[in-house]
Amino acid sequence: MATSIVFSTLLAFCFCYVSLAFDPQPLQDFCVADVGGAVRVNGVVCKDPKKVTAEDFFFSGLQEPGNTSNPSGSWVTPVFAAQLPGLNTLGISMARIDYAPWGINPPHTHPRATEILTVLEGSLHVGFVTSAPENRLFTKVLQKGDVFVFPAGLIHFQRNVGYTNAVAIAALNSQNPGVISVAANVFGSNPPISSDALAKAFQVDRNIVETIQSKF
Repeated sequence: MATSIVFSTLLAFCFCYVSLAFDPQPLQDFCVADVGGAVRVNGVVCKDPKKVTAEDFFFSGLQEPGNTSNPSGSWVTPVFAAQLPGLNTLGISMARIDYAPWGINPPHTHPRATEILTVLEGSLHVGFVTSAPENRLFTKVLQKGDVFVFPAGLIHFQRNVGYTNAVAIAALNSQNPGVISVAANVFGSNPPISSDALAKAFQVDRNIVETIQSKF
């Protein structure tokens, strides 16, 4: 009887292990993204290795400051697989973020990645909010050389709290982390979310919702 129970348990364990197993690593040296290819997969299909060159693993541009002349006062220069095809299947990406004085990278999430941020210049007030029901805010002011991590999927933000420009580099554990900007996605969706629904959700007058929607 005991032997039968042990055997059944082992079978169940093996079944679960096999069912949930996956290979998180590439199965070849590289899979350079064929960004112009017609085939669509979960990711980007591989370019013919014989046509791959050193340029596929190269990106130039992070030395240039982004244009922060916009309502948020910030600019993100991404280096994802779309910009650097050699990142395809490697599970990493990065971005440069520029902030005008008092500029903000508005509250947003990355549904497919954790982000680690390093301040290169200036002072940034950063933070993230945990999921419900706690909705706990973790926040800190960072100086040049400081590092802060934003767990995957959680709403986070950065704001320049200095009188000079600020610069940061973000590293993410996905070739395509995705970005959901809270305000832009909620108030600037296409087609728009019903103003009545948003008024109820945010417990404000419908006219206020429509005014905010007009900004997006």
